[in-house]
Amino acid sequence: MPNPQTQISAFISGATKSLLEEYAEAHGLKKAYLIEQALLYHFQALRELPADVIIPPRVVVARESGEELLERLSRQSPPTAAMRELFQK
Repeated sequence: MPNPQTQISAFISGATKSLLEEYAEAHGLKKAYLIEQALLYHFQALRELPADVIIPPRVVVARESGEELLERLSRQSPPTAAMRELFQK
C-alpha cells in the first residue's frame, strides 16, 4: 500500500528558493521530490553521525561577537611558521 502524502508549509529565503528551482529545472526533478529527499538525507545523517561532527549551515552570533570577528578578519597579520608549513604540504 503506498504511503499517503501530506502537504507542509515552510518559509525559506529567496536565495534558497532560487537554488531549489534552478536545480530542479536543470535535473528535470519536481521540487517536492527534492525537498523530501533532502529531509530524508538530513534525518539519516542525524541518526547515523555523531552529534559533534554535524556542522550547522549557519552560525548565529551576538552583534558584539560578530563585530569582533569582522574586526579581527580585517586585520592582516603575517602567517605563522606553522601556517606556512601547513600550506606547503
